[in-house]
Amino acid sequence: MNIPTPVVGFGTLSSGEVILIFLVCLLFFGAKRLPELARSLGKSLHEFKKAASEVEDSFRTAMNETDLKKPAAGGPPPASLPPPAPKAPEATTPEKTV
Repeated sequence: MNIPTPVVGFGTLSSGEVILIFLVCLLFFGAKRLPELARSLGKSLHEFKKAASEVEDSFRTAMNETDLKKPAAGGPPPASLPPPAPKAPEATTPEKTV
């Protein structure tokens, strides 16, 4: 059984509904402005996808760099970190008896 995926809060759009939306847009914007609007919408979507792709690529690069900096389990610590400082002995106070 093939069930179409609904849009959030709405069902899927039928061909009649798409034609109605196109006609309403044609009435609002006119035949001369409609191609300009479609072209600018396409450019905007292209720029948005490009920016989203760049953000995703930079995120992946940052994640790969942090994975490379992590030492392997059980391996020696990276050479760039200084060795841990020795701990000073804790000062003890004599206990009072009552």
